[in-house]
Amino acid sequence: MSNPVEEFNAYRSKMNEKLLADNNKIIKRIFNLDTNAYSEGALDIKTKELLGLVASAVLRCDDCVKYHLESSFNLGASKEEVMETLSIATLVGGTIVVPHLRRAYEYWEALEANQG
Repeated sequence: MSNPVEEFNAYRSKMNEKLLADNNKIIKRIFNLDTNAYSEGALDIKTKELLGLVASAVLRCDDCVKYHLESSFNLGASKEEVMETLSIATLVGGTIVVPHLRRAYEYWEALEANQG
């Protein structure tokens, strides 16, 4: 039986390594900017990940949604916090976000299943 969390992380890691190995200065700077943007600051890291989750859902990027869900999960976000965050994303993005909301819920369940 496949594990969606492990599959996503393995693919993401493999492809990030390939992208960074090409030594493209702009891509490396974008990755660095992303890392720095989600570091501790005036906002705590969990809040920043939840904000990233809203933006990702509104922009309809399933890979980004998965990444921010897992980061939020690992930072101790509760299901209630995540669902409230996704409700804001759905409100802002409109009903076109609903399919991404479904997949986000499914991925959150996979994260919970991996924990146990």
